[in-house]
Amino acid sequence: MIDKHIEGLLRDIAGAENIRTDELLKHHTSFKLGGPADIMVMPRDEEQLGKIVKLLRAECVPCFVMGNGSNLIVRDKGIRGVVVKLFDNFKGCRVTGNMLEAKAGTLLSEVSKAAMEHNLAGLEFASGIPGTLGGAVTMNAGAYIGEMKDVVIETDYMDPEGEIKTVRGSEHCFGYRTSFIQKSGGIVLKSRMMLKEGNRKDIKALMDDLNKRRKDKQPLHMPSAGSVFKRPQGYFAGKLIEDCGLKGFRIGGAEVSAMHCGFIVNTGDATADDVLRLIAHIKESVKAKFGVDLETEVRIVGEI
Repeated sequence: MIDKHIEGLLRDIAGAENIRTDELLKHHTSFKLGGPADIMVMPRDEEQLGKIVKLLRAECVPCFVMGNGSNLIVRDKGIRGVVVKLFDNFKGCRVTGNMLEAKAGTLLSEVSKAAMEHNLAGLEFASGIPGTLGGAVTMNAGAYIGEMKDVVIETDYMDPEGEIKTVRGSEHCFGYRTSFIQKSGGIVLKSRMMLKEGNRKDIKALMDDLNKRRKDKQPLHMPSAGSVFKRPQGYFAGKLIEDCGLKGFRIGGAEVSAMHCGFIVNTGDATADDVLRLIAHIKESVKAKFGVDLETEVRIVGEI
């Protein structure tokens, strides 16, 4: 539990209206599961965020930063310490010429729409990804024809000491579902993306096509955290899982999606433990049948 003195200091920084105690994280994740956070704080701006990071570091209080919780499994016991949620207040896009700047809490669907409205091409791939800009940069999110590394040229971030810094180009250290943030820590604040001049009608047509493909093949109508596993080299995770005969396989309320075996869905009453046991079963089955080690793409956090 968080010391009342620390709770009071957080209220002084962010305001009582932006602090919640014992907040169930199932209300903040796309999977609709997860136990309570001791404290959730939703800072209004970078100044508040910096003060919060420095306070928690000085007091040795654990801090977990999240966006809209679209790629997240929170264990049933929840998260000890403080959860900092950026989704609510860190939003907005700005276009200057062919460059689009977006804040970390902005949904990728909104970022790609802003690009389209300014006749800028290059972000069509991101229009159906459910996460935020910050999460997408952190994990180098991608789909179909592109990844964030293809467009991001500069990122402002807050380091673990609460100082704001900037990385450019190759300093992002983008790789398959990873970046400098995952490797060294920090919090994405905003990124600048260089796009190409395009035709709004053509951009929209491509976005509509990609989103239709996603809708036709993925269980978007059910709570999930998106693709559970990274793509193994030379294979497709969903195909391996299906070939193990696991389509529709359930543990508790967690089910391997019948639409796409790379997804696990919450059928309505799943716990995080159900999902984690199902992930373990899938890994064991694929390893036993194909000798392939599946690696999770979703982030798994919380008290064990």
